[in-house]
Amino acid sequence: MERGLIDWIVFWAIVAILFYIDLYVSERRTARISLKASLIWSAVWITAALLFNVFIYYDLGKEKAVEFLTGYLIEKSLSVDNLFVFLLIFQVMNVKPEQQPHVLKWGILGAIVFRIIFILAGVGLINLFEPIIFIFAAILLYAAYKMAFGAEHKIDVKNNWLVKLASRYLNFDPEYSGKKFFISKEHKRYATPMFITLLLIESSDIVFAVDSIPAIIAITKDTFIIISSNIFAILGLRALYFALAGVVDLFVYLKYGVAIILFYVGMKMIISEWYHIPTEYSLVFILVMLTGSVVLSLLAKKKKDKD
Repeated sequence: MERGLIDWIVFWAIVAILFYIDLYVSERRTARISLKASLIWSAVWITAALLFNVFIYYDLGKEKAVEFLTGYLIEKSLSVDNLFVFLLIFQVMNVKPEQQPHVLKWGILGAIVFRIIFILAGVGLINLFEPIIFIFAAILLYAAYKMAFGAEHKIDVKNNWLVKLASRYLNFDPEYSGKKFFISKEHKRYATPMFITLLLIESSDIVFAVDSIPAIIAITKDTFIIISSNIFAILGLRALYFALAGVVDLFVYLKYGVAIILFYVGMKMIISEWYHIPTEYSLVFILVMLTGSVVLSLLAKKKKDKD
């Protein structure tokens, strides 16, 4: 059996087992996910990613392991900003806390499919026409500017492109029906507000994917590393959401740290034609930016509490 095939089998086996256990436990939960449970599952997913990184180190070497860890950190940091959008969506749609895991489950499954499609397309485009890397760099630089200086996220349900597309083909019922996305009334099929919420989640992830995929392609063009680091970061989103939902105001400077990371990765992509920045340097830079932004956020919160 070829080495590459073994890597894919190990990766998908770990993901399938952990995701099944996560879903089996949460789908039988009737109350909202507690902070303790969300922290435990966040730790499980992070530990799984780090153990898989060890597997990559011994199987594929140090360089690939560093690429995986760097890509994972980029995707994880970008995911935190995505979680804030999820929180806004649930608030706008008045989704109860005990129903949110169900929406996030299907949202994450959809995100996995879209991410794989975008990754394959992005890597394929670069292999076909390498100068497109400058377009990806421009996307990252714009994303950095938007994150640092752009307006706060707003959820416009009526003008959301995915909701508008679905409304052409579906009937919508304004009433919630538990966790159901669709209900039958008078021999007709209706989509519930839960389905609209799912569409909002998916559309927001597609927008974030446009930023995050070029960011990791700037680190490596290895499809296995890109897909595995992306999916490990995505699969921990649901648990991380419930861990961070109550403390979103605590990380006020995190978005600026992520913006600097995006700017750095964009510039790295631009100069890659003339100079290759070692991935180890990128990893250290990303760790310093993330740690610094979190520390500054905590210090700002501490000072605010004293005042």
